[in-house]
Amino acid sequence: MPSLDALRRHAVARSLFRETTLQRALNTFGFVQADPIRAPARAQDLTLRHRVKGYRAGVLEQRYVTLRVEEDFFINYGFVTPELHALMHPRGVIGWPATRRKSADDLLAFVRERGAVHPRDVEQRFPHGRVTNYWGGSSNATTHLLDQMHYAGLLKVVRRESGVRVYGAREPQAPAATGTDADARLDGLIDVLVGKYAPLPGQTLSMLVRRLRSAVPHLRERISPALQRAKTRLAHVQVDGVDWYWPAAERPGDSEPDDQVRLLAPFDPIVWDRRRFELFWGWAYRFEAYTPVGKRTLGYYALPLLWRDRVIGWGNVSVVEGSLRAEVGYVSGRAPATRGFARALDAELQRLRLFLGAG
Repeated sequence: MPSLDALRRHAVARSLFRETTLQRALNTFGFVQADPIRAPARAQDLTLRHRVKGYRAGVLEQRYVTLRVEEDFFINYGFVTPELHALMHPRGVIGWPATRRKSADDLLAFVRERGAVHPRDVEQRFPHGRVTNYWGGSSNATTHLLDQMHYAGLLKVVRRESGVRVYGAREPQAPAATGTDADARLDGLIDVLVGKYAPLPGQTLSMLVRRLRSAVPHLRERISPALQRAKTRLAHVQVDGVDWYWPAAERPGDSEPDDQVRLLAPFDPIVWDRRRFELFWGWAYRFEAYTPVGKRTLGYYALPLLWRDRVIGWGNVSVVEGSLRAEVGYVSGRAPATRGFARALDAELQRLRLFLGAG
């Protein structure tokens, strides 16, 4: 029966697979969470740099039009494979009032006529004013409608210009799945989640599956039975009163971790689940970008510092006047005295310089 140590080592080893091409890394994950903050780079780039050989910040956006990838909402917003996108759609326009449907029809006709549109061009043609957004603030109503149409599957992101999404029309999709096909789709979505974040504590598995209500709102009544099926078909063990789940074909063992230091994105799959983080490493990591300055303990965009299979601290990294600056903190209050750590940390900072194009 796997121990907690074996589960931790397996979690790190399976996520840090051998460096490969960008397309193969995207295919392996199925989903890469995106975040607009760049400190020192966007989360999707910080995640991919550990898995893609020779990866540089910004390459995903630069190569987007040549890749088999889409922007969409899964359990968070990010980049998904066409296969994952197909499992989630068509979502349709559930609950839209007639006025919004009419606005969407007019806008969709405009997009089809133009081929690809920037939100600025749409606003000039359809000035709809302002609306209250999901966070209680004010947003451009036209941009808000574009987002809704993208979520519904009427539009797709064809590229970005200076970080702004440029939209194109999506071809009409097949009817929504029903019956056993709908169940098979949910099972496939759960397999993507487990494949990326396993081994998972039972509470986290339940939380992730519940998040699929946003990915497939048209299938939400089938989600609870899908969770029960998953718990039956996944490998399972209880360690210290905690239930753990992972793909049935995998066998967590005692493979030795490599001797590398890695500064991870706050949303890297290794550290994404804060519940699992505390079980594996015994301390609480918090993402503090939205925490008031006076209440921060780690830093605005602290990157978890992984040494072998242990997260032992964090780093705040920036580029100032073309040079990399890094401030590293440790849970124990000091750097490990383990032979090779200092050299491994220097090597990681050098990899960051190349990734960021810093001197």
